[in-house]
Amino acid sequence: MNTHNLQTKTYKRLAVAFSGPSDSGKTTLVVKVANILQDRGFKVAIVKHDPKDKARFDREGKDSDKFSQTGADVAVVSPNRTTLFKQSTSSIEEIIELFKEFDYLLVEGLKTLPLPRISIFRNALDESYFEVSNAIACDETINTKQIPQAIDILNLNHPEEVILWMDSNAKRV
Repeated sequence: MNTHNLQTKTYKRLAVAFSGPSDSGKTTLVVKVANILQDRGFKVAIVKHDPKDKARFDREGKDSDKFSQTGADVAVVSPNRTTLFKQSTSSIEEIIELFKEFDYLLVEGLKTLPLPRISIFRNALDESYFEVSNAIACDETINTKQIPQAIDILNLNHPEEVILWMDSNAKRV
């Protein structure tokens, strides 16, 4: 086998965070952006912050859920995926190292992370997000004149616009 022709893929490794109040559309926007990027051939990784510790590893009563209930770290390996359940929190650096190969890392939540951040609003603005936001994605229900001029304004209903902003502003990790 001639290995000289094998090219190693270089990943962009761009990271951006999404914040906003409950039911503002964060998850919907992250899903739309991820689907568009993947349709374009990019590898996407997503981190979801679960501040209330509600996420379950598997359905109750299933083996992997029983294993996780022991308090042990659990990995479920199948032909097409690996699912990891770690019994402690992880830093963003640990998660980046775990994913390794990605073009875009989309983080939902974790307001304290030092990442370029898009905050999402529908129906009402929450000014407490202004200090951690580099951009605001909103729809027509928001009066954009109330948003400080230093913050970019994106159309919540145009995920392509959000991707263009990410390409210019995301942090290379």
